Amino acid sequence: MTSNGRLITVGKKEYEKPQKKDDVIELIEQLCMENHFIYGYRTITRLLKKIHGLTVNTKKVYRIMKNNGRLCRTRTKKVPNLGKAYDLTDNKLSRDFHSDKPMEKLVTDITYLYYFGNCKLYLSSIMDLYNREMIAYTISECQDTDFVLDTLNQLKLPKGALLHSDQGSVYTSMAY
Repeated sequence: MTSNGRLITVGKKEYEKPQKKDDVIELIEQLCMENHFIYGYRTITRLLKKIHGLTVNTKKVYRIMKNNGRLCRTRTKKVPNLGKAYDLTDNKLSRDFHSDKPMEKLVTDITYLYYFGNCKLYLSSIMDLYNREMIAYTISECQDTDFVLDTLNQLKLPKGALLHSDQGSVYTSMAY
């Protein structure tokens, strides 16, 4: 047996429902406008099938959306600007973590403290390498230069004391 199209000698394109390109473009634009351009080409393809019963290749929908400027708007990732590094110094400690007298060599760093799953606090501490004792610390909800300066202002540094840090942005700012 032959197919119905061959029996009455009608080509395949003539007995199928034709998809006019202009109609598809209008439907895509309508869907994009209705949804405020938040959906991408894959979702628009699914909506064409679900709402209008049209089966259109995802690559064709992408091409139409791209050519007509209808691609979804992507959000840019916000990167926190913690400050520009101003003054980098040489590593004077050179991995010599031994100290012969108190308050000679001090190290400082910031540590993240997580509580209740997703909440975060910052701990700024200064440790004396003579006896590995924390001699100053501050806890804050934000990591900025004032937070680190509060820790530093808790103690009086003797003349010639070496304070070593990882030279992050808060430690290389002009205020520090």
